[in-house]
Amino acid sequence: MNPLLYITWTANPEILSWEFIHIRWYGLLFATGFAIGYYLTQRLFKAEKLPEAWLDGLLLTIVAGAIIGARLGHVFFYQWDYYQDHLAEIPQIWQGGLASHGGAIGLFLALWIFSRRVSKKPLLWITDRIAMSVALAGTLIRLGNLMNHEIVGAPTDVPWAFIFTRYEADPVPRHPSQLYEALAYLLIFVVLYRMYWYTAAKEKIGQLTGWFFVLVFGARFVIEFFKEVQVAKELSMTLNLGQQLSIPLIIWGIYLILRPRPKNEKLSN
Repeated sequence: MNPLLYITWTANPEILSWEFIHIRWYGLLFATGFAIGYYLTQRLFKAEKLPEAWLDGLLLTIVAGAIIGARLGHVFFYQWDYYQDHLAEIPQIWQGGLASHGGAIGLFLALWIFSRRVSKKPLLWITDRIAMSVALAGTLIRLGNLMNHEIVGAPTDVPWAFIFTRYEADPVPRHPSQLYEALAYLLIFVVLYRMYWYTAAKEKIGQLTGWFFVLVFGARFVIEFFKEVQVAKELSMTLNLGQQLSIPLIIWGIYLILRPRPKNEKLSN
């Protein structure tokens, strides 16, 4: 192996470390994603003349639902065999371990509560309006994974391979799968943004949500082929857990796009 042919990734996951204060790139990028999402949703609310009083509650709903769901998704989908004997460690999200599929489920459950108690509009109405922001947040979260030297790709000899110097396994050239996902989600954000602002997609309840699921989890399904396995039990699988969990979400997205809609369907239903 000639290390000069590859990119040696030596980034420090911490921006600042002083005594008990530790500021990490992942946390900063995670928070930035939600801050930008808040701005985009605020602009959308103004354009649609929606109550801005909903925004703060909506932000808290999204953050809580996404984090709790992502953590429980990791615990139950990937490592229940460990956490069933270490229940006290489940809330310790600072130790790592968040699953995007669980985050999607948690987000939908939280938004269902928001729809029932606050907006009084269909669940898919609000998910249509945050889909683009969630895709953009996904971009920044994957960049945070890159800074953490985690969720790395499988070994490869492509010239753009990264050698992750802080990865616990052997420092061999690997696919920068975090970048693959970040770029995919950024492109999906652009597609959804244009669909919302320049087409009639937002008038069809569930249309943008459907495209979000098809595009995001379709990209995830493909990129998983270039990733290192996340847990040992995936070594014996034809399709890993990320791919298996993506399939029903892609199917649901296709249904939301193609489902028949009554001619008199209104956004206030």
